[in-house]
Amino acid sequence: MLTAFRWLLRIFTGLVLLVLMALAVAYFFLSRSLPDYSESFTLEGVTAPVEIVRNNANVPHIFGATDEDVYYALGFAHAQDRLWQMTMLRRTAQGRLSEIFGDRTLRIDELLRRLDLYNLSIRSVEAQDAPTRTALDAYARGVNAWIGEVNARARGRGAPEMFFFSSDIAAWQPADSIAVIKLMALQLSAHVGTEVLRARTSLLLPDARLRDILPDDPGQAITALPDYSDLMPGVLPGQPSTRLAGDPLSPVKDRAFAGASNAWAAAPERSAASGSLLANDPHLGFTAPAIWYLARLELQSGGVIGGTIPGIPAILVGRSDRLGWALTSSYLDDQDVMIEEINPDNPEEYRTPSGWAGFETRRSIITVKDRDPVTITLRWTENGPVLPGSHFDLGTITPQGHVAALAWTALSDADTSMTSALRLMQAQDIPGAIEAGRLYIAPAQNLMLADRDGVALQLIGAMPARDSGHQTQGRMPSLGALPENRWLGRMDYDRNFRVVNPGTGLLGNTNNKTVDRPFPDHVSFEWGDTHRIRRWLNLMQTREVHTRESFIEAQLDTVSPIARAALPLIGADLWFTGEPAPDGTPERFRQQALELLAEWNGEMNEHLPEPLIYSAWLRALQNRLIRDEMGPLADEFTHPDPVFIERVFRDTEGAAKWCDVIQSAEIETCTDIARMALDEALIRLRETYGPTMASWRWGDAHQATHDHPVLGEVPLLRYFVNIRQSTSGGDSTLMRGRTSGTEPEPFLNVHGAGYRGVYDFADPDSSVFILSTGQSGHPLSRHYDDLGVLWRRGEYIMMSLDPELARAAAVGITRITPRQVAPAP
Repeated sequence: MLTAFRWLLRIFTGLVLLVLMALAVAYFFLSRSLPDYSESFTLEGVTAPVEIVRNNANVPHIFGATDEDVYYALGFAHAQDRLWQMTMLRRTAQGRLSEIFGDRTLRIDELLRRLDLYNLSIRSVEAQDAPTRTALDAYARGVNAWIGEVNARARGRGAPEMFFFSSDIAAWQPADSIAVIKLMALQLSAHVGTEVLRARTSLLLPDARLRDILPDDPGQAITALPDYSDLMPGVLPGQPSTRLAGDPLSPVKDRAFAGASNAWAAAPERSAASGSLLANDPHLGFTAPAIWYLARLELQSGGVIGGTIPGIPAILVGRSDRLGWALTSSYLDDQDVMIEEINPDNPEEYRTPSGWAGFETRRSIITVKDRDPVTITLRWTENGPVLPGSHFDLGTITPQGHVAALAWTALSDADTSMTSALRLMQAQDIPGAIEAGRLYIAPAQNLMLADRDGVALQLIGAMPARDSGHQTQGRMPSLGALPENRWLGRMDYDRNFRVVNPGTGLLGNTNNKTVDRPFPDHVSFEWGDTHRIRRWLNLMQTREVHTRESFIEAQLDTVSPIARAALPLIGADLWFTGEPAPDGTPERFRQQALELLAEWNGEMNEHLPEPLIYSAWLRALQNRLIRDEMGPLADEFTHPDPVFIERVFRDTEGAAKWCDVIQSAEIETCTDIARMALDEALIRLRETYGPTMASWRWGDAHQATHDHPVLGEVPLLRYFVNIRQSTSGGDSTLMRGRTSGTEPEPFLNVHGAGYRGVYDFADPDSSVFILSTGQSGHPLSRHYDDLGVLWRRGEYIMMSLDPELARAAAVGITRITPRQVAPAP
C-alpha cells in the first residue's frame, strides 16, 4: 500500500511539474509580444527622430518634427498595443473572417462582400485631399514598421491570439483605415432593421396598435402610412427571424444597440470659472479591449488629445488647447430598403422607372477554413447592393419575384469622412470645426463643440434627399421602381441641423430628438432617447453655473427617470391595498417588493435590490402585454419601451386593450397584468438570487461584460481574457448601461460608455478622461484592464497637453530614429 501511495504521489507530482512547465513555456511565448515601451528603434519611414512618451496610464504622447512623422508613430503605437484588434477590424471589413473562423462567420463575410465596403474604401482613397493621403500613408508605414519588427525579431507574432488563429499579417494600407470608418458606420446604423421590423409588425397589428408598440417620439405628428400588405401583396405575417446580430464578431447590431451616447456643453457665462465646458461619453458594445484608445498627438497646428480607434489616424473625440469636440449618434435616417421587382422573363433584370435594366453582377470567392471555398454572386441595382433574405430578416418582408436592395449613404466610393476627421482635429475654433464637417459622409453624428468663446451642435453626415411623395417616408421598405421612392441625391450641408451659442448657454444631446421638421427635412422618425434628456435637463437647471465636477456628476448619474415615471402608473392599484399577508406566502413577498419600491428614488445603484425588482417587473410586464398579440415576433422586442408602457397604462388611443389576454375567457385589467407580472418576476428572482429579498443586488445581474470577442467563449481562457465588473446604471440612466435583454442573463450590462471625457477650458490641463478597460489589448499586460478599475468606480485620470507632465510620469519612452538608406548606384 505504501509503495502504491508513493508511486501515485510521484505521478501526481510529475503531472503538476509538467503542467507548470507547459504554463511556463506558454507564458514565455505569449509574453514575447508584450512591447518594451523604453526600446529604441532605427527604422525607415520617418524623416527625423520621434518620441512616444507613455504616461503612467500607458497613454502615448507623440512628438515628431513633422505631422507625417507623428502619424507614423501613432500607427506604430496602435500596432504595438492593438495589432490583433486592428487586423480583426480589417478582416471584418474585407469579408475575410471565415479564413480563420470557418463556417461560424460565413454569413458575416457574405454580407460584407455584398456591401462591398472594402472596395469602396480603396476607391475612396483618391477622394481624400493631399494632406489626408499623406497622413494615411505615414500611418500605414508606422503600422507596417511594427509588423516588420514582429517578424524580424520573433516578437510572439504580435499578439497572443495569433498563436490560436495562425495567420500571416498583411501590410496595412491607407484603404484599411477608411474601411474601419465604414465598418463603424455599419455598426451604428440600424434603420434597415427598424424598417423591416415595422413592416413585419404592421402585418400583424392594426395601425393604432402599431403606434403603441413602435411609438413615435412624443410630440411629433406622423402622417399615416399605407399598410405594408397593400404595398407588398403576398407577404405573410409571422415568418421566423433570421437574425445575424448575435455573434460578437458581427458588426451588425440589433436596433437596441445600434448607437448611443451623451454630450453636453456649457458656454463661458454658464461656467463657474468663465471657461467653456464639454463632456462626452460615446456608447458602444463592450469588448476587451475597448474599441477606444487614448492618445496625444503634437501636430504643427498644436497638441490634441483624446480617443482614437485603432486603425484610424485621428483623435475622433477630444480636445486641443483651443477646441473640444464630442460625438453622439444622430439617428439620421441614412438607409432605405428598396424592393426590386425581377423580370419574370429574365432573372438577370429588374424594373426601373424607365423599364427593365440588368443587375451589375460579379462573383466573389470566400475562403472558408476546413472546407471548400464558397462562391457568391454579388448584384447591385441603381439603388444599391442586393441583399439576400437571410440578412436583416429581409426574407420575411420580400414578396415572391422580388429582391431587396439597400440604399445607404456609406456606400460611397468618394467617401471623404477621413479628410473631415483630420481637418476637425486641426480646427482652431467652432466655425472651423463646422466647416470641417462639410466633407463628412458616414456614420452620421451630432458634433458637439466648445471653444474658449462658446458652444455649438452640428449634425454631420450626408442627409439623403427624398421626394415628399415617398410611399413610406423611409419608415418601411418601398418599391424601388417608383421614382417617388428613389433618393434625389444628398441635401446641402447647410440644411443639416445646427445651433451655435444658444441663449441659455447650455447644449446637450442624449440621442434625443433634435428637430421637429416635417418630412423630408425631418432628419429621422426614430430617436434613441426620450427620457435621459429629461434627467439631464433637471440636473442642468438646478445650477446657475457649472463646473467640471458638476459635469462629471451628470455623467455618473444613475437615477432612472423611467422608473420614477412608470412605477406610479403600473403600481397605482397595487400599493397599500389588501390585508397584510402571512410570512412566506407569495402575497407577502409581493407586498415586501412593493414596500421597497414605494420608498425607492429610482437610483439604479448596484448595491440595491430595488433596481433588480423594477427591471424584472417591467420585462415580465411587457412580455405579458404583447406575447398573445404578437407571438414569436414578441422576441424582437427585447427591452421594455417606456413610451409603450405609458400609453398602455394611460389608455392612450385605447392602448389599454393590450392588457386583455386574447386567449383568456376573462377580461383582464392592466392592474391584473401588472400584479401577475410582478409575481412572475419575483419567482424568477427568487430562483436565481435566493429567498432573501434584502440580499439581492442589482450589480450581481448588471455586470459589465467586457468580453474578448474571440477567446471570451473558450473554457478556462475566458477567465483570463474577459473583464466582468458589477456596475450601477441601466437602460435609461445618464450613466447608461444597456442590458442584454436576452435570456439567460437579460440584465448583463453589454453596451455603454467605453470612453468618458470632460474638458474645462478655464483650465484645460485639468480636463479628465477614462476608458472602460485599458490601453493594451494584451491579456498579460498590466495595462489590459487597469483603467477599467477606475472606470467602474467612476474615477478619471488627468488629460494634460503639458509634455513635461507626460515625461514626469512616463512608464517608458520609445524613440524612433530614421534609418539612412543608401542611395541607388
